[in-house]
Parts: sequence; structure tokens; C-alpha cells
Amino acid sequence: MFEKIVAYASRQLEIPAEEIARDTTFESLGVDSLDIVEMTMDFESELGVELDLENQQITTFGELADYIEDKLN
Repeated sequence: MFEKIVAYASRQLEIPAEEIARDTTFESLGVDSLDIVEMTMDFESELGVELDLENQQITTFGELADYIEDKLN
């Protein structure tokens, strides 16, 4: 899942994939809440799962990957 998120972020947000590690924060790359909402909606559509990030404390790409993996299981 992490690799899928990195590929998406690299493509959609025009961020070099090599700049994204599991502990990279969204804030450090200038990813704002609107970007996160759009990314979440795209993953919900692609994976067929509802992702409610509103009550989650997700600040890194790794945390997002772990959260999505938990939802899929």
C-alpha cells in the first residue's frame, strides 16, 4: 500500500517519489488538507473502502498506508 501511495503522490502532487519515505510528513512536502481529501477520495473509489480520516491523527505517508491496510483487512 505504501508504494501505491508514493506513486499516487508523486504523480498527482508532482513530488519526486524518492523524497517520500514512511516517516515523511505531509506538511514537510507542502501537502495540504485539500490534497489529502482528494487523495483519500481517490483511494476510496479505487479500493472500494470508506476511509474516515477526520478523527485520525495521520501525519505521515507511512501512517496513511498503515491506516488504509487496516481498513482493507
